[in-house]
Order: sequence, then C-alpha cells, then structure tokens
Amino acid sequence: MMKSHARNARYARNSGGAFPMSRVLAAVVALAAIVAGVSIWMSRGGDEEGQTVAGNLPAAGNGGAAGAGAGGLTELDKTFLVKVRQAGLWEIPAGRMAQSQASSEAIKRAGMHLLDGHSKLDQLTREDAKALNVPLPDEASAEQQGWVDQLKAAKGREFDQTFVDLLRASHGKIFITIAEVRATTKIPLIRRLATQANNTVNDHMEVLEDTGLLTDAVLDDVASTVPKSK
Repeated sequence: MMKSHARNARYARNSGGAFPMSRVLAAVVALAAIVAGVSIWMSRGGDEEGQTVAGNLPAAGNGGAAGAGAGGLTELDKTFLVKVRQAGLWEIPAGRMAQSQASSEAIKRAGMHLLDGHSKLDQLTREDAKALNVPLPDEASAEQQGWVDQLKAAKGREFDQTFVDLLRASHGKIFITIAEVRATTKIPLIRRLATQANNTVNDHMEVLEDTGLLTDAVLDDVASTVPKSK
C-alpha cells in the first residue's frame, strides 16, 4: 500500500498534475471531427432548405403578361384596350369643357363624372396594357377629335345638347362592345377592366340621361350599330 502511494506521488510530480499528452491529442482530434460533422450537416441542411424555398417561389418570367394569361389574348381584347384608352383621351377634355361652357348644372355634373370615371379607367387601362404588352395610342381617333372640335365651337344650350348627343351615343356604342368582351375574354385582367368599364359607362349614361336632353335620334343611332340576331 505504501509503495502504491509512492508511485502515485512520483507520477503526479513528473506530470505536473496534467493529463498525459496522448489523451490531450485524442480529445483534440475527437473535437475536430465533431465540428467537421456539424459543419457538413449545417451545409446540407441549408442546401435542402434553399431548394425547398426555391421550389415554392414562382419561376422567373411567370409574372406580367404570362401570369395574366396573355397567351389567350384576342384581337377583340386588344381593340377593347385601345378603345377604352381613346375614350378617355377625348371624354376627359369634354368633361373639362363642360365646367366652363355648359349652361346647365346637370351638364356640369355629367362632365365631372366623365373626368373622374375616365381618369381612373385610363390609369387601369394603361397598367393592363403594359402587363399584356399591348401598345396604346397617345391621341384620340380622328372622329373623336372632330367631336372635341364641335364642343369647342359650342356655347350655352348648344353646348349642352351637343355634349349629350355626342357622349350618350359614344357611350351606348362602347357599352355593347364591353358586354361582348366581358362575356368572352379569357384574360383575367381584361375581365376586370371590362367590369370596371361597364360600371363607369353605365354611370355616365345615367348622368347624361338625367339632363333631360336625350333624344330618340341618338338612341336610334346606337341601335343601328347593334348586331342583328339571326
């Protein structure tokens, strides 16, 4: 028993109370292996997570026109966008003229509806046309510019009647086109625009009719453009 204590005492003095070097090296190697294993696991986990997130994101190029279903865009859809754009290009100026040239408060009110409705509709039209890659004109048609010239030359009651005649006829005709587009288009953006245009045009027809100046001649003119059923 005394010899054993003596050996332990000598070992403690020779080692300075520290672990043998072989054990220290073994511990370092084991720790390094653990760290390396954790790094590999984290790297693989990160890659798998990235792949999972990427798989849930829309592929590049799926937005815009493609996401809107531009593949089903028809000539009628394109014509509709152009017509709505051109309507705003002459009806907004007409609404402004009504504020200074009309003799009736009802005409001025109708003009305000034109300004508000077509300003909003024009913005939506331009946004949709951009998404669908459809070019839009920057000016009204030659016929519409002629209507603007008629309004510029009229004052007072003459302006009031001309305003109602021109605008109620044009709204009635585009109203027919809107219904066809809304019923047939395959493009969600066009359906939304047609719905908005339908509400806007219907509102404008109502305020124009509220002036009391709508004539049968205007209604007959609109009726002549309706396709006859077989």
